[in-house]
Amino acid sequence: MSSTLSTQQDVPVVDPAKAASEARASLRKRQLLSAAARLMARDGADAVSMQALATEASVSVGLIYRYFGNKEDLLLAVIVEVLDAFDAQVPAAIAAAGADPVERIAAAFAAYCSVINDHRDAAVLSYRESKSLGAAGRDKIKDLEISTVEPLKQAVLEAIEAGRLVRVDAELFAYNLLLLAHAWALKRWYFERSFDFDTYVRKQTAVALAAVVQAEHRPTYSHLLDLS
Repeated sequence: MSSTLSTQQDVPVVDPAKAASEARASLRKRQLLSAAARLMARDGADAVSMQALATEASVSVGLIYRYFGNKEDLLLAVIVEVLDAFDAQVPAAIAAAGADPVERIAAAFAAYCSVINDHRDAAVLSYRESKSLGAAGRDKIKDLEISTVEPLKQAVLEAIEAGRLVRVDAELFAYNLLLLAHAWALKRWYFERSFDFDTYVRKQTAVALAAVVQAEHRPTYSHLLDLS
């Protein structure tokens, strides 16, 4: 009896009204960031006013200032949202891929590409506008980028130590894959003439791994190396 009571007492009590309010606030913030990314990618961060954003998102200017103190805060939040998505989705994809290190690399790259595809405007913005942030904002982005590429780098190192890959520079190879993911946003206008998104990911995976998978292991990964 006492064990049952203890278990019941350990369960946190959730206030439904508070949970609903937090969910609405999170949704509203994501909507604002999406609208800001579209406008800034199209017109440039300097040209986008809070009033223009309010019109685009169908909210009041006052509501925007509840979430962001100024336009630099807004720009930083747009870019950080992409990095936060990397931080959440890439490790999860690696874990779901199982123990094989090459499969984990392929899963990580696909997750990077998926995040970029979901945040195309913000990805373009990060290249074009991050220089306009203050030093603290730029440093935050650099630190987050380094941490979000670390799981992929570790997967590459594991594949090298397992003898599945040639001894490439793991950090360089991981960043090359990250750049290939970003290329979908930066050059999508070109790639879409020939590929849909899934084909882009599959072909880029094949091209990248073909350069590093050890010859004796190629039959094992034929499904990842297929360029057709």
